[in-house]
Amino acid sequence: MKPAFEDMNLQIPAVTAEPEDYTGEDGLLYCGKCRTPKEAYFPADKATLFGRDRHPAECDCQRAQRMEREAAEQQRKHRDKVEELKRRGFTDPAMRNWTFEHDNGRNPQTETARFYVESWETMQAENIGYLFWGGVGTGKSYLAACIANALMEKEVAVRMTNFATILNDLAASFEGRNEYISRLCSYPLLILDDFGMERGTEYGLEQVYSVIDSRYRSGKPLIATTNLTLEELQHPQDTPHARIYDRLTSMCAPVRFTGSNFRKETAQEKLERLKQLMKQRKESL
Repeated sequence: MKPAFEDMNLQIPAVTAEPEDYTGEDGLLYCGKCRTPKEAYFPADKATLFGRDRHPAECDCQRAQRMEREAAEQQRKHRDKVEELKRRGFTDPAMRNWTFEHDNGRNPQTETARFYVESWETMQAENIGYLFWGGVGTGKSYLAACIANALMEKEVAVRMTNFATILNDLAASFEGRNEYISRLCSYPLLILDDFGMERGTEYGLEQVYSVIDSRYRSGKPLIATTNLTLEELQHPQDTPHARIYDRLTSMCAPVRFTGSNFRKETAQEKLERLKQLMKQRKESL
């Protein structure tokens, strides 16, 4: 049987010398490119143990190449992680492109949305959410998705969905209702888009309450967007809505969205562009 130190000796690879490499005055092999050693001496008390007096070492350019490879691999893993979070996080795939980078800067609440991302650790620790309320087309869903995308880029799991989807999912798999709601509430941040647009049936309201109440009890933040007014949320007309709205408003700080309807403006811009194209076509004939 071979002594253990002989096996250790066999495991130490030899340094491969390149044509431009050279031996320095200290007897070590040096890299001909960066002029730093590719070898290092063992301490005197270890040389006998390993059966040789030196071992391979990284020169500066080898170290730089290794760090570059590691950084590229880390970036690849990060992109894969973010892509998976976005695949799981959005009901609507188009929202993956709703980012602060694509924002035109016209929404006065953009800074409020950015602040949430920048202060995420505090928002999470103190269970602070947002309630984006205001007229149709004022950018509520867009900025909520911007928050989701920005947090996913930080590898924070976010689920952005709406109650129409939730109710359809629950109806399709009623036996797994508790598991479904539990999974929904497991996300560090849950975003409910177009709150208040769901079916107003007794069954529908009960499921809405179950989700809102479960999220409330989870102690995790919630962001909701709604076309309802703050007055409607604070003074509901019946008990089923009152207990839902009470939970919602206690979790979320209200943020009012004002201004013009961006979707109408976009539609008008497209109409004007169409007229321009038709005019150009007519003039070219």
